[in-house]
Amino acid sequence: MKTRARTGAAPKVYPSSSVQEGAELGLDVVIGAFCFVAEGARIGAGTRVQSHTSIWSGVELGEDVFVGPAVTFTNVRRPRARYPRGPSWDRTVVGRGATLGAACVLVAPVRVGDYAMVGAGAVVTRDVPAHAIVAGNPARTIGWACACGESLGRAPKRVPCKRCGAVFSGVTSSRRTLPSDSR
Repeated sequence: MKTRARTGAAPKVYPSSSVQEGAELGLDVVIGAFCFVAEGARIGAGTRVQSHTSIWSGVELGEDVFVGPAVTFTNVRRPRARYPRGPSWDRTVVGRGATLGAACVLVAPVRVGDYAMVGAGAVVTRDVPAHAIVAGNPARTIGWACACGESLGRAPKRVPCKRCGAVFSGVTSSRRTLPSDSR
């Protein structure tokens, strides 16, 4: 890890990983083995990044995000080696508490809403609503998830969570207000 990256207290960076100067890591972040975090990437507190994942400039991960192994982020929609796009990278923003399954691909610019779940191997080419469960190529909504991770079924209707008891009307909890990403 480079010494000039801005980090919170005691981020854990596993061996063979690199965090560039200018990257921002929040409190209690864990970066798995063989990962790369570029200058300008932002990782929120409590986020877990599993092995073999590269987080590029223009990628912002909210608090308590789970990034599965070998997740792919992009920061240019139409890359060309001869015509580099930086420093005006396309942005990928992942909201608080979201889960990104193993080997999924997020094609920038894209936004994943708070507490959304992206299935393993999914290819995300457009924004994912908060609490949505998406899968496939291209990723499509197949259900809805509670903040605790429990599936709420296919239709966004008033339904209590079987695990934590939160009652949802659509994708908004009536038990607590979930903050939207303010970035």
